[in-house]
Amino acid sequence: MNNNYETIKLEKGLYNMTGKSFTQALESLDPSENYVGTKFEKLDSFERQLKRFDIKISGKNCDKVEKFFMSTDSAVLFPEYIRRTIKQGMDDASILGDICSAVSYTDSIDFRGLSVTNSGSESGIEQGAELPTTTLKLASETTAVKKYARKLSCSYESIRKQRIEAFSVVLRNLGARIARSINADAVTVAKSTTLKQEVATKGTITYSDLTAFWAKMNDFDMTTMICTPQTMGTILAFDQMKYCVGDYMANGRVVTPYGVTIVKSSSLSGALAVGIDKENAIEAVFATDVCVDVDKLISTQCDEISCSIMVGFSKINAGATAILADKA
Repeated sequence: MNNNYETIKLEKGLYNMTGKSFTQALESLDPSENYVGTKFEKLDSFERQLKRFDIKISGKNCDKVEKFFMSTDSAVLFPEYIRRTIKQGMDDASILGDICSAVSYTDSIDFRGLSVTNSGSESGIEQGAELPTTTLKLASETTAVKKYARKLSCSYESIRKQRIEAFSVVLRNLGARIARSINADAVTVAKSTTLKQEVATKGTITYSDLTAFWAKMNDFDMTTMICTPQTMGTILAFDQMKYCVGDYMANGRVVTPYGVTIVKSSSLSGALAVGIDKENAIEAVFATDVCVDVDKLISTQCDEISCSIMVGFSKINAGATAILADKA
C-alpha cells in the first residue's frame, strides 16, 4: 500500500501556492488516485493527514482541539479543518442550490452579468417576415462582489480542552450565519422584477392564490418558491399539502403537489413569496472560496477566528422570477 501520506512535510506555505487551495496543494503531493483499491480510497489528501496524526474530529473517541497542536506538522492542518467546518455550515444553510441557474468565478471585485430579452411573434411568421429575436447582452450596470465575513472571538486556552465535535457545532453555526446573509442578497436580486401576483386578502393566502401565482410565469416554469416563515406555515396547513408529506419524509424537502420546492427565508420582506425558475433566473459569481486567517490559526496563541467569502448575484431573465404580494 502507498504510504506517501505519512512522509509529506506539512508547512504553512501550502496555503499560499498560487492558484491552489491547501487541499489541492496536498493532492499534488499525495494524489488520491494512488489509493484506489485501498482502505483510504474514500479519503482525500486532507483526511489522510488526519489519519496520519490520529486526529479524530467526530464520534465516540473524538479528540480535543489541542490534538491538532501536538506537533508543528499537525498544527498546519488546523486552518483547513476550520475552513471545511465553516463551509459545511454555509452549505447546510444555503439556498443557492435551489435558486441559482449558474455559478461563475471571477478574480475581480465586480462583474457584468448577462441579460436576455425576447421580441417578435411567438405564434409563427409569414414568409419573408422578420424573425423573432432573442437578444443577449451584457447587463447595463456592473454588479459588485460583496464580502461576507464573521469573526469568532476566542482564545486558544478557552478551546484547547474542548472536544473537536463540540467545537465544530460552533463553527458550523458561524458558517450558517454567513450563508443566511448571502441568501438575503440573493433573494433581493430575485425580487427585482415587475412580474407580480397580488392576493386579495391582506396577509392571508389560499391554495387558489398559490396555484394562480404558479401560473403567473407564462414563459418559464416555477421550480422554487421562497416564502416568509409565516407564509410557509400557511401553505403547510393547506389540506392539499398533506399528500406531500411522503416526499418530506423521504428527502427533507417540502414540495407542492405541482412540483415547486418551498424554501423558508426569514430575510424575505415586502412580499409573501418569490417564485423562481432556477434554470433561467439568477447567476451567482464567486470571487473567493471560504477564506480563513492561516497565520493566526497555526499559532496556538490565536485570540480570534475570522472567515470570509466574496460573492455577487445577477439576474439573467427578468421573467424567470415573480413576486406574490398583498394587494395594495
